[in-house]
Amino acid sequence: MQSPSLPRFVPSEPHSIEESGLNLAFISDLVLKVMYARGFMMGHEIADAVKLPFANIVDRALDYLRREHLTEVKGSGGLGESSYQYVIADEGRARTRELLNQSQYAGPAPVPLEVYNRSALAQSMNGQIVTREMMQRGLSHLILGEAVYDQLGPAINSGKSIFLFGHPGNGKTAIAEGIGAMLPGAIFIPYAVAADGHIIKMFDSLHHHPVSDKESSDSAIPGLRKGERYDRRWILIHRPMITVGGELMLESLDLVYDTTNKFYEAPYQMKANGGVFLIDDFGRQQVRPRDLLNRWIVPLEKRVDFLTLATGRKIDVPFDALIVFSTNLNPDELVDEAFLRRIRYKIQVNDPSWDDYREIFKRVAEKRGVPYSEEGLRHIVMEYYVKPKRKPRAVHPRDILDELVDIARYRSVPPTMSKELLDAACQSYFLMKG
Repeated sequence: MQSPSLPRFVPSEPHSIEESGLNLAFISDLVLKVMYARGFMMGHEIADAVKLPFANIVDRALDYLRREHLTEVKGSGGLGESSYQYVIADEGRARTRELLNQSQYAGPAPVPLEVYNRSALAQSMNGQIVTREMMQRGLSHLILGEAVYDQLGPAINSGKSIFLFGHPGNGKTAIAEGIGAMLPGAIFIPYAVAADGHIIKMFDSLHHHPVSDKESSDSAIPGLRKGERYDRRWILIHRPMITVGGELMLESLDLVYDTTNKFYEAPYQMKANGGVFLIDDFGRQQVRPRDLLNRWIVPLEKRVDFLTLATGRKIDVPFDALIVFSTNLNPDELVDEAFLRRIRYKIQVNDPSWDDYREIFKRVAEKRGVPYSEEGLRHIVMEYYVKPKRKPRAVHPRDILDELVDIARYRSVPPTMSKELLDAACQSYFLMKG
């Protein structure tokens, strides 16, 4: 598997305001808001906060603010201008309050939208090769039939879209999460994006997981000449794995405008670019399947998404996540043929065979510290599957053994696959009739 420290796109550190893609006024305003929020700051602390170099960029903004009597130098904490101690002057406070009425964003400087778009295409899922060996290693914690492997591999390599369907409890969500964990490489994403004068917050600590400090150090990143640094407005993360379920609404698939703080949050699919976006339990969201499908017909086909700013202006961004729909419902009843045609790979996750069920039970028993018993398993199969004509599900062994362990702990006895404990667990777990 490709090392997480080998990104295919490396943003070089800007050496001037022009190279940053921003202008002096924007950077100066951002510096004021950062200082207003934090108070007394040294020059290098301001540079760290906005993620821009002090030399030739932040120092120019501070010089401008000082000439305009918006900030003052109150002392020095060391050698050089980066150690000067800056504070907002009275005029600067009034100016900052005006700025905060327009937008309260006071974080890392954004990168221009066109630069983000180029980065997303350069780090596309397309071209990421997943082999059969990688699949078997990445999904080794699951018991899957050969047919599922043979379908999943090409689907992942396509970078397009996947429809996982089948009965509940057979591992569809676990398969999607396993795909996300096995994706090779790491990608750079910006903390924020600037579009038409607006800020779009991109980095999300809930969904984006940075690589280690060692792997993201300048010396560890190929493509940088000795002594060069990458642009700190970007952060190196593992390819994202974003999951949404019943909480998904149509509005969350467009730019989300924070009316209080007056900046935007990137939608889920934009945050998932370069990784996996799982729509779990598809068909049970607050948004109707047909509305969601109509929203995504063009992006799925063209690989471009169109997002709307509060001004009404539309911006285009790459639509480059591996979209995985997972559902317990019949796809033919859920969506029409036209949409199913745009989802390239439809993969059914079937009930486990009895051999697979046995292997799952053995693995779970070992993890739970329960001695495996073939006699105990035969008892379960006969009494709780064959007689009531119940179908096995891949999740059953885990759930049954979890209940068995809970019961054994309550009774102060060792957890074993005895008939008594198995009956107690199964009768609690399954809906017993009669």
